[in-house]
Amino acid sequence: MKTSEEIIAGQAIYSRSVLSIYDIWVLGISNSFIWKCPSSRILSLFNQHVSANHLDVGVGTGYFLDRCKFPVANPRVALMDLNENSLHAAAARINRYKPETYKHNVLEPVTQSIASFDSISINYLFHCLPGPLSQKAVLLDYLHPLLNENGVLFGSTILQGDMTRGYPARKLMDIYNKKGIFSNTQDDLQSLQQSLSKRYREFGVEVQGCVALFWSKK
Repeated sequence: MKTSEEIIAGQAIYSRSVLSIYDIWVLGISNSFIWKCPSSRILSLFNQHVSANHLDVGVGTGYFLDRCKFPVANPRVALMDLNENSLHAAAARINRYKPETYKHNVLEPVTQSIASFDSISINYLFHCLPGPLSQKAVLLDYLHPLLNENGVLFGSTILQGDMTRGYPARKLMDIYNKKGIFSNTQDDLQSLQQSLSKRYREFGVEVQGCVALFWSKK
């Protein structure tokens, strides 16, 4: 497992200035034209699995929480991230839900006392964490106590391995990995499927472009 210094360095890229263009560059241009998985497809995943008692881990800007259709008007929504800029941005964006916020390194056990959830999302998180997917999937073990029985954990991640990647995707992925923004050179579909099958009684994975969209039931 990578050191805390590497984990902190990897999330430090998400400054206020970077977050200000995140929706346009990542969720708009990159998803549609480089990774070949439009954000509308990820939003559909949210709408399919999000519950009235939800935790979002690796919160970005709160884009999907802002747009998804919760099953009730006043859901319990919680945010978990190591980056305070992301927590503040997402919390402000969905302020209408009065979200709980938790600053936490997902590659360490959760020691805070937090009431469990019926759904947990980990969108675009795996590929930003250091190390091979088989190791960083330990975050699933740490989140497990926070998921109620029959609860659903879902999300998406950008893979390499046997994914179909055009030249722009290969080039940008190489740049991101060199800069430490991504760490997915050893992430492939088989590793993701194995990580989910070891921990959940039921799961599903779909691939669009070089993005894997997944869900798993406790």
